[in-house]
Amino acid sequence: MTLPTYVLITPARNEAQFIELTIKSVIAQTTRPLKWVIVSDGSTDATDDIVRRYATEHAWMELIRMPERRERHFAGKVQAFSAGYAAIRDLPYEVVGSLDGDLSFDQTYFEFLLQKLAADPTLGLVGTPFQEGSGEMYDYRYSSTENVSGACQLFRRGCFEAIGGYVPLKEGGIDHVAQITARMKGWKTRTFTEKVTQHHRKMGTGRNSAWKVPFKQGLKDYMLCNHPVWEIFRTMYKMTHRPFMLGGVLLGAGYCWGALRAYERPLSPEMRAFIRDEQLRRLKAFLGNPLTKSKPPIYNASLDQQ
Repeated sequence: MTLPTYVLITPARNEAQFIELTIKSVIAQTTRPLKWVIVSDGSTDATDDIVRRYATEHAWMELIRMPERRERHFAGKVQAFSAGYAAIRDLPYEVVGSLDGDLSFDQTYFEFLLQKLAADPTLGLVGTPFQEGSGEMYDYRYSSTENVSGACQLFRRGCFEAIGGYVPLKEGGIDHVAQITARMKGWKTRTFTEKVTQHHRKMGTGRNSAWKVPFKQGLKDYMLCNHPVWEIFRTMYKMTHRPFMLGGVLLGAGYCWGALRAYERPLSPEMRAFIRDEQLRRLKAFLGNPLTKSKPPIYNASLDQQ
């Protein structure tokens, strides 16, 4: 089987603590990328020095430096990705990947994902679960494998171009919107659970204290048009995980706060309807719809890390 050629783009903001683990993982791959562009998004630590040291030894690596900015937000991540995307646009690649700068993985990781894309031309986006240092990982008996974590998303080129790339949403959800748009365009999206990445930064703590994470996630759920019934199930599920009860309460509070304050929802009516239709169909399946044996997600496996 001939594997498709691929390129990687990594927006990195102050990742000096972990980015060397990511670099060593990519260098060790059995199938290396044509090009890997690491975009330093205004880093003020040693990120640039670490990347530059490896880039001098590997011609397929490139460092791009973005201007320093005060505020850390997800729209900035998209701007950094776009700068990297401009650098690889004219290369003869077939797959483009967004890779976070705080991951590590085994040496056949990308070969495995490329094999999946080569075997099924209807797959537009693939990825794997991630596992945090505590060993915590989403339970895919309940979380849909259609959701692909933003930690590493590998797009078929035609799919990425069809969705118009990532949308710069300041409050997050960029990876979620990308995969929803891909399915709206008729592409399949899939998480393959046979492999995992190790995620070294505590999820969501890049700009929030740990207790604020579920509240901000609930607010984001409202802004991304989650159905209220879906959110009730998410809240119930979150209550069964650390921090017990409190996490679910904060998640629900964030969603309700968004509704009470009527926060702007940046999605089109068509996407809002598509999201809610998917969620209700999965809930019906989970609650015993005889038309399907599948189990829908209660907790969305797709969260931004920043």
